[in-house]
Amino acid sequence: MLVTERRNKIKEMLFQKGSIKVSELTHLFQVSEETIRRDLYALEAQGLIEKKYGGAVLLDKERNLVPPPPVHQRKFQFSEEKNAIGKRAAERIGPDQIVIIDAGSTTWYAATHLRETENIVVISNGMNIVEECSKNETAKIYLLGGELRRNSMSLVGPQAETELAKYNADYALLGTSGISLRDGFTSADPYEGEIKRAMVAAGRKVVILADHSKLNKPGLVSFCNFEDVDLLITSELADPDILDHLRSLGVEVEVAAVP
Repeated sequence: MLVTERRNKIKEMLFQKGSIKVSELTHLFQVSEETIRRDLYALEAQGLIEKKYGGAVLLDKERNLVPPPPVHQRKFQFSEEKNAIGKRAAERIGPDQIVIIDAGSTTWYAATHLRETENIVVISNGMNIVEECSKNETAKIYLLGGELRRNSMSLVGPQAETELAKYNADYALLGTSGISLRDGFTSADPYEGEIKRAMVAAGRKVVILADHSKLNKPGLVSFCNFEDVDLLITSELADPDILDHLRSLGVEVEVAAVP
């Protein structure tokens, strides 16, 4: 079994059980304790788990995290700004191109502007994204499988990550919970962070969509660094000093006008 396959299986077991023992994993995979410890260190570095004596637990089983509002509420926050950002992102997608679209509110606005783009292929883990893109009758749409997160109406987990590894998309359009000058682009949910990380790997061009409130805002887990991103699209409401600093770090920034 390949390392990635074993680690995906470990993640799947953690999603189901919440905790796991090293001894259980060594018996299941017929590998050494040192190999399993390396697997757990790798998952801990991703912000997914916390290692405990003899095993590991899912991170949000240990922390009292305050989740963001449900996605159907978030799309009404800064709606004009998010629509302007989403429109600018959608303008980059041409006919016959393949695009991965992350579940989220700003990315949902991007999806609303893809109704007339002919023969695109859309890959998404967001049920709201798929519903919106289905209004484009020429689009071919793939919904990733996984566990449903009701707050974001997204599908997450090893199944979705494995499916993403099969795709080569022209673009990956991703939202972000925050942009930290120290940690890069972040997610408030470890599971969502895992999916975003897989989407970054599957997209030839990675575009982050972020309203002004996300700038200089820390998050629970980092899903990619500044050098992993081809373009950040935000709005004229964003702090220009922060945008200049991001540009100095090598991030291309596009600013959308807000009506």
